[in-house]
Amino acid sequence: LVFRDPVARSRLETILHPHIRSLRDRWLEARRQGGASIVVSEVPLLFEAGLEDEFDIVVVVHASEPERERRLIEGRKLDKENARLILRSQGDPDSKLTRADYVIHNEGTLDELKAAALEVLAAVRRDADNSSSDG
Repeated sequence: LVFRDPVARSRLETILHPHIRSLRDRWLEARRQGGASIVVSEVPLLFEAGLEDEFDIVVVVHASEPERERRLIEGRKLDKENARLILRSQGDPDSKLTRADYVIHNEGTLDELKAAALEVLAAVRRDADNSSSDG
């Protein structure tokens, strides 16, 4: 329903987003209090909600539209029309790529995705180590 009705979607987001933000903020604060040097937060609508400035580094995991559509149809058992409605609600993927600090291309296997994510994590850790030794 919410992908077919912008008013219903807006109403749902108005209800959910403040609660999700509160939960995320508490979770992040607990990680900081626990001494975590790096904290990862998954935010599906990061750019759409205008939250990218709240994070030091933005990593976008990207797959082509046909691949994302296939995954929605196979993984969530959606029909093609509903899969496309969801994809249209996710904003312009090319814009996200240009705004990211790192991009992980996700066209392959789960093992390939994991390897790429670990490479980005290693780079983020190096950057964090370099910035903490600079200051």
